[in-house]
Amino acid sequence: MGLHRLTEITIGVPNVAETAGYYAEFGLTPTADGFSTVDGGQQLRVVHSPYRRLMSLGVGVDDPDDLDRITTQLARLDIAADRDGERLRAVDPATQLDVVVSVAPRIEQQATPAPPYNAPGDVERPGVRAPGILRPDPVRPRKLGHVVFGSVDQEATQKFFQHGLGFKVSDEAPGLAAFMRCSTDHHNVLVQQAPVTFLHHTSWEVDDVDEVGRGATAMLEEHPERHTWGLGRHYIGSNFFWYLRDPAGNFSEYYSDIDCIPDDQLWEPGVVSGARSLYAWGPPPPPSFLKPDDLAELMVGVHG
Repeated sequence: MGLHRLTEITIGVPNVAETAGYYAEFGLTPTADGFSTVDGGQQLRVVHSPYRRLMSLGVGVDDPDDLDRITTQLARLDIAADRDGERLRAVDPATQLDVVVSVAPRIEQQATPAPPYNAPGDVERPGVRAPGILRPDPVRPRKLGHVVFGSVDQEATQKFFQHGLGFKVSDEAPGLAAFMRCSTDHHNVLVQQAPVTFLHHTSWEVDDVDEVGRGATAMLEEHPERHTWGLGRHYIGSNFFWYLRDPAGNFSEYYSDIDCIPDDQLWEPGVVSGARSLYAWGPPPPPSFLKPDDLAELMVGVHG
């Protein structure tokens, strides 16, 4: 696969300073014009928009030949690609999302040592406390893992990503949602059918389930209203999760332990439906997660 990562996203919000402060507290590192992760470099920009939305999404490829191939694939869909050296830009007709594909270095991550877990008949940590409860440093996301957004024509947007850009489908609910990857992670983009184009959530990888819990707990200490859904474990992707809500209304997720697909031949895409498509265990998702409270307001903002 010439595609290998998400590079950077830009989200538009009406309250830039407040939302930017949230993501700094979330653990992203402020840069001159955005925020970086530990391993991914600058991966988030927050800019002004009359209503919250995903404005652009970046995808990394290995070399210019990958850009040539994507240009040809998009042309077969009658979608123009603006090429500028080692970058190309294309717009998904259904969502008007700007996608920038660029030649970019692959993310290299130092392995996180597996914490010793005591289990029945297998004591790995005799006489000492679990290291997860002794960590003193704030949680820092390692990389941007995936982005979830709604499309008024899910099938068309899926075709744009799958047949135009070259994303691969990991699992799907036909006509409703598609989990697609541009890396070895189970999914980097989830497109779901919606009455309006909107950003549902961004998802940020941390080391393990302790970091998921520590990160969310720290974010909620003085702002319990940020809590949305968690702690739990997804069925699709298998990752641990905890969702919070930023000041603009977007959900942000800490996650760890997502399924990895290094060999396409070893993975059989599944068709999913019902509650299992949302979670394997944990509290049930609140209504606001399935249908954000500001959805009607967004419809007026987008179409008004």
